Order: sequence, then C-alpha cells, then structure tokens
Amino acid sequence: MIKLKTPEQIIAMQKAGRLAGEVREAVKAYAKVGMTTRELDLYARKLIRKGGANPSFLGYNGYPANICISVNEEVVHGIPGDRVLMDGDLVSIDIGTYLGGYHGDTADSFVVGTPNPEAEALINATRESFYVGLKLCTPGNKIGDVGHAIQEYVEDHGYSVVRALTGHGIGRKLHEDPAVPNYGKKHTGDTLRPGMTIAIEPMVNAGTHRVYVLDNDWTIVSADGRLSAHYEHTVAITEGEPIILTKTE
Repeated sequence: MIKLKTPEQIIAMQKAGRLAGEVREAVKAYAKVGMTTRELDLYARKLIRKGGANPSFLGYNGYPANICISVNEEVVHGIPGDRVLMDGDLVSIDIGTYLGGYHGDTADSFVVGTPNPEAEALINATRESFYVGLKLCTPGNKIGDVGHAIQEYVEDHGYSVVRALTGHGIGRKLHEDPAVPNYGKKHTGDTLRPGMTIAIEPMVNAGTHRVYVLDNDWTIVSADGRLSAHYEHTVAITEGEPIILTKTE
C-alpha cells in the first residue's frame, strides 16, 4: 500500500534527506586513490552519527556495513572492505540516513584519480537520465511514464538499464510501495499523487542489462564485467513541481 505523506512529514523527510546528501558529497570529496572502501564506509558512519542519525543500511536484512560502495563492474550493494581504490576507478556510493523517524536515500557515481572518459560518459548519462525522469514526476502521470523516459534516454546513449533492480517508495521504512522501475511503458503503473515519496535510482550498465549476485549474497555485478553507474535521489510528489529531498542546498 502506498503511504502518502503530509507536508509536515515531507519536511521531516527533507531533514533526513539533506543529511544523506551532505554525507554523499563529503564522501565523494574524501575519496582518494589508495584508500580502502572500508575507510570510506567508516568516514560516512562518522558523519551520519555526527548528524544525529543512524545508517539506514546497517543491519538491514543483515547488511554488514554502513553504506554501499560499488566499484567498476559492481552495480549496487558493494560491501566495503579491504578493496583499495585504484587510479581511474568508477566508484558508486549509496547512502541511507535514518533521522527523526524517516529515511533519506541517495546515490552517486564518480571517478577517483585520473579522469576516465569512458566512465565519466556513463556517469553523466546515468545522472541525466534521472533528471529526464524527474520532469515527469507530477500528479496524474504514471510510474511507467518515469521509467520509460529514463530507459529511452539511457538506450539512446548506447547503454542499458538494469531491470533486476528498481527504485522504491520510502518514508518511515527504507523500502515502501510502490516499486519504481527505471524502464517500462508509458501510461502504466501506479498514478503519481501529491504526498508520494519515492527513491528514483537509475542503475545503468555500459553493456548488457543483465546482472548476477556474487557469493557474498549482496554485491550485484554486470554480467559481462563492464562498467556500471548509479544515481539516486529521494523525491516528493507535490501539487506542483517535485521536490528533491536529498539535495544539499
């Protein structure tokens, strides 16, 4: 069941979301070649706790870390550990904060060290596809309209949208209804209504859209080993324009 939020609840979600966005930007700035992904995870935890929040992901269905850090062919749910960031790596960070009874969820991808044109083109297309979908996040439109727009943009740029994973509703729970696929057909799916809060998160592969799960039962990688990028914001549907709740400004 889709849980509509009051204006007051959306303001509360914006506090959690803004913190998630601030941590996202701080981790991106902190990341350097030679660091381990565990170092980034611990830095994120420090910032989340300093903000008076808890990491949404820690312990969620048994997840063992504070944030998700996925590198190169890893799509999502990369578990931080001893992996050392190498020059030119594509790094995706997914951050959730639980503050005041609500969750904020956001993700971004970036390159560490020397610019990597192949990775940066993929990252830019992934980011832009989110904003193409966001334009359709107005009352009366359908979830399928958003997914179709994202998919069309991604495929027009020669990439593929991961189908095995979707965005989701969010609020007092990290994952609520509805599912928000990054693909689909126009005029299908749930109707967008004021008060809906959803996490829109294109996951885009350089090659095939197919993925598989590693033996750790968490990390999802592209089936052909090619690069993958991820971009996500928590969004509130209003009577007018949508509000990005995980912006920092």
